[in-house]
Amino acid sequence: EGREDLQVNQLETQIWIKPDIQKTDVDFSEILNAIQEIAKDVNIFFDELEGVNSPSKDDDSLLHHGNLTSTSDDASRLEVVGEEVPDKNKTNGLYFRDGKCRIDYILVYRKSNPQTEKREVFERNIRAEGLQMEKESSLTNSDIIFVKLHAPWEVLGKYAELMNVRMPFRRKIYYLHRRYKFMNRIEKQISRFRGWLPRKPMKLDKETLPDLEENDCYTAPFSQQRIHHFIIHNKDTFFNNATRSRIVHHILQRVKYEEGKNKIGLNRLLSNGSYEAAFPLHEGSYRSKNSIKTHGAENHRHLLYECWASWGVWYKYQPLDLVRRYFGEKIGLYFAWLGWYTGMLFPAAFIGLFVFLYGVTTLNHCQVSKEVCQATDIIMCPICDKYCPFMRLSDSCIYAKVTHLFDNGATVFFAVFMAVWATVFLEFWKRRRAVIAYDWDLIDWEEEEEEIRPQFEAKYSKKERMNPISGKPEPYQAFADKCSRLIVSASGIFFMICVVIAAVFGIVIYRVVTVSTFAAFKWALIRNNSQVATTGTAVCINFCIIMLLNVLYEKVALFLTNLEQPRTESEWENSFTLKMFLFQFVNLNSSTFYIAFFLGRFTGHPGAYLRLINRWRLEECHPSGCLIDLCMQMGIIMVLKQTWNNFMELGYPLIQNWWTRRKLRQEYGTQGKTSFPQWEKDYNLQPMNAYGLFDEYLEMILQFGFTTIFVAAFPLAPLLALLNNIIEIRLDAYKFVTQWRRPLASRAKDIGIWYGILEGIGILSVITNAFVIAVTSDFIPRLVYAYKYGPCAGQGEAGQKCMVGYVNASLSVFLVSDFENRSEPTSNGSEFSGSPLKYCRYRDYRDPPHSPVPYGYTLQFWHVLAARLAFIIVFEHLVFCIKHLISYLIPDLPKDLRDRMRREKYLIQEMMYEAELERLQKERKERKRNGKSYHNEWP
Repeated sequence: EGREDLQVNQLETQIWIKPDIQKTDVDFSEILNAIQEIAKDVNIFFDELEGVNSPSKDDDSLLHHGNLTSTSDDASRLEVVGEEVPDKNKTNGLYFRDGKCRIDYILVYRKSNPQTEKREVFERNIRAEGLQMEKESSLTNSDIIFVKLHAPWEVLGKYAELMNVRMPFRRKIYYLHRRYKFMNRIEKQISRFRGWLPRKPMKLDKETLPDLEENDCYTAPFSQQRIHHFIIHNKDTFFNNATRSRIVHHILQRVKYEEGKNKIGLNRLLSNGSYEAAFPLHEGSYRSKNSIKTHGAENHRHLLYECWASWGVWYKYQPLDLVRRYFGEKIGLYFAWLGWYTGMLFPAAFIGLFVFLYGVTTLNHCQVSKEVCQATDIIMCPICDKYCPFMRLSDSCIYAKVTHLFDNGATVFFAVFMAVWATVFLEFWKRRRAVIAYDWDLIDWEEEEEEIRPQFEAKYSKKERMNPISGKPEPYQAFADKCSRLIVSASGIFFMICVVIAAVFGIVIYRVVTVSTFAAFKWALIRNNSQVATTGTAVCINFCIIMLLNVLYEKVALFLTNLEQPRTESEWENSFTLKMFLFQFVNLNSSTFYIAFFLGRFTGHPGAYLRLINRWRLEECHPSGCLIDLCMQMGIIMVLKQTWNNFMELGYPLIQNWWTRRKLRQEYGTQGKTSFPQWEKDYNLQPMNAYGLFDEYLEMILQFGFTTIFVAAFPLAPLLALLNNIIEIRLDAYKFVTQWRRPLASRAKDIGIWYGILEGIGILSVITNAFVIAVTSDFIPRLVYAYKYGPCAGQGEAGQKCMVGYVNASLSVFLVSDFENRSEPTSNGSEFSGSPLKYCRYRDYRDPPHSPVPYGYTLQFWHVLAARLAFIIVFEHLVFCIKHLISYLIPDLPKDLRDRMRREKYLIQEMMYEAELERLQKERKERKRNGKSYHNEWP
């Protein structure tokens, strides 16, 4: 009744054939040949029968829960009947039912999906390419079908040669440079001294974990003609699992699923819903009952979990070679960059902490803080209309001390250091990337010619032109159409930036309105700290707006990128990345820019305040300055955003996977999950997000911006970034190893467009830090006072003794009777001296009310303004010169690496020649031994 009974008969033949061989003297090869002929006839019969009666080969009505329907070649299965197969291979879910063919790739679809014909053609062409296939229904849902794919050695060799996969062929030989006796003695003494010191705790123990030792071999593009040159101990393990899955994916991307010029590739089938998922398998469980130190690792996934994703190894270096071997070069480069960035944060965090501790130790010696705390007789004007009272300057003593912790003599040095640090970080990353590219065989690797996106193809299929590389006709987008789409996209970006500015404007109005509300609050704590309460709540509201707008920006960026119709996936990815970074960078930093450069700068003065819409008075800085507001903004945003990101990165997959496990426990009990095959377990994990590593890179790049752009106002930012990154590395590792399906191992030479974004942030950080020091902090006004107006004027000194009287010189006098009606406070200040106040003070350099030009700018104001502009120009030019000098002095390629590459190229040529010579000599000896020698043979 067709196929099922005959398949059962074939399986029964496999079962009884081996015992009978042991009992008889019949030639086994003859039996195999006969069975193969029968299998061929049966397959022909099935093909004809399906062409008449069956709707399609994709009909899985014969499948039962956990039952096998094999579409691999019957002959290839029967050839291995006589070999014993370990039972473990049959039960661990990593092999076909025969226990020999390893599963290299998994496709998942639903039987209820109507795209049956496309799958039928696709799978038929997959078998034509030489891939072996098995199907199995899900244990939890009979509608879900798993297609297991295996690539035989012949297919792997063929496509490895086409893809120029580099494989090892000879172990490396290291030559030591000749050293002088004196240097050898010094090295012996140093090594003896190191022997007394404890072992480096951050290095991984390679003796306990022997799997971490990589084969240090020379590599060359694989060639079947020169296969004898390569080190092949076992054909099944010569290509590792990541390479095997990459080769299978390469094949699937080039297999047709429908008759037509461009009906090709797995990605199109995934996008139209023919297949629900496609992924390579994890290498078993990441947990084991036995200790890895005593019993070794069960598999590479278990090894990665123990020495990389476990929280117990947070202080150790990352096993990057193992990460690359399991996840591929692209993900390996991300973790290499993240580890390098985290390591470079150590000196920045140390210097930033030193600046903060310097402020703590010099706090009691700060003349400005002393004067603020002792200024009980200086009465400050109200900071808002009506409800804000007069206040003593000494009431802001705490804020003056906190400001000194961040704004002290070491701040300028730290800003210069961070600008130089950003350049050193990028330049040394180039060198580190070059070493990694050499170790991972990425130096000569070039990306293949990318396929055209299906959306681009469908849109412009009517217009074609010849591809200058392949020489084939392809869809073409007219220049006018491309320009019009880019203009519309740029307009959308501009509109969204205007939305951000509108959100910041709303926050400004909130701060202006609530400062008066908090000043009239019933609780004394809030009433006395109305400005701090306003800043704190505004930052929290701003954070909520940032997170909400991020969701909107992602949808807008996706829409605008699709509107542009990029030709290839890399062009789409770069365009989307640039938009998302621009949106989120502006969204995250717009309020910070407002506080740093606009808050309190354009408020006017008492009696003539500037107002929004002629109604709301613009917010003033605290009597101790605006830097405290900037510190609060950066600290709260940085901590909240990093905490939220870490929670969402790990919390969401954990909750999703927990819910899946809970449903499975309810249906199959506690033992059901452990008995599932590996493909079922992996399918229940969360897929890697659609944008790949985009979210991980974006989070770190935005953090890099926070760490460098306003670091002069918040020296502890590198320390917070360092602590976050130590957690981030292990969170990402845990997520990749345990919570996500195994991503496809893809190759990449560098971090792509993100490096250019990092360079742009480094340039912007120099400009912003120059303005923060010159405009936001009081560094320049203090310097001008010390050299021009203080007790040490004209003496060339600027110590603390030269700052006596600075606070009084930085405050102007205002006549209370000159208040506007809507600004006049409800209290008259009689609580300070027993009589109504006549004068109050405010932060500015203006003439007193009885001068010829009341409230006009003083000469000191113009001196401070000129000094600020001069400092910005000198600081920027000096730092940019240092940055360019460092970039010039640090070569992109280390000298020892350049020498190693040249020597390796030479040795490879020599080894290839010697191996070929050795092969020819062996062939000559064999011919002589067989009596088939020829004259004038070479060599």
